[in-house]
Amino acid sequence: MPEGDTVWRTAQALGAALVGSTLIRSDFRVPELAEVNLTGERVTASESRGKHLLLHLGHQRILHTHLKMEGAWHLYRPENRWQRPASQARVVLQSPRWLAVGFSLGIVEMWPSGAEFQKLAYLGPDLLGANWDLEKATSRLRANPERPIAEALIDQRNLAGLGNLYRAELLFVSGINPTTPVDKIVHLDRLINRAKSMLESNKERAVQVTTGNLRPGYRHWVYDRAGQPCRRCKKPIVAEPMGEPGRERTIFWCPTCQSQFVAQSY
Repeated sequence: MPEGDTVWRTAQALGAALVGSTLIRSDFRVPELAEVNLTGERVTASESRGKHLLLHLGHQRILHTHLKMEGAWHLYRPENRWQRPASQARVVLQSPRWLAVGFSLGIVEMWPSGAEFQKLAYLGPDLLGANWDLEKATSRLRANPERPIAEALIDQRNLAGLGNLYRAELLFVSGINPTTPVDKIVHLDRLINRAKSMLESNKERAVQVTTGNLRPGYRHWVYDRAGQPCRRCKKPIVAEPMGEPGRERTIFWCPTCQSQFVAQSY
């Protein structure tokens, strides 16, 4: 699933290509919006809220999309060939210079302007948002003190934008066992700030790197490395399902480097 930095970068790219332009064609390939026509609409803003993308349109409407697991927005010149099959396209927006195609989008909705404040009110502070609030994020995490930190970190009600990749990398570099209860984390504010730094450092580039090594195969400490040797202790990385029944996500971690149940000061 794309993380908050990917969604932020997507919003920036869509904004650079479309904001200020008037759409000359639109094509919605989802049943609920099949008859919607945005031709003549001016794109006024493009923004991200955690993992949500909001494209603001001139006639007091917002196109809300969510990438979910496999979604992506691509930008093409009208004459260029698409890099994914047309059968995967869910939204096509054309301006005089650009073609924006949303592939395999998990959510495609049209909202009236202003509805985003209510519909997204449940989100915790956005790690890449202009109104980032460390105190509020810390408070939301501490509201459920016995919850395992690995579950709490990717709950978008606590922090908006953090996903499976960054929680695994964050807990590894911090030496924290994923099952540690929130109230056992000695410096929770430092952990949250480290999460923010990870997203900030990656938001401008197409690859997500936590090790400092940009070479393929060396970019992550533990994520998606089940069975491979830990880069620190050489013991095998473990992958385990974690979360509520039916909503489990795989957590990658090193039982040796993250053996401490109670986090140390770091």
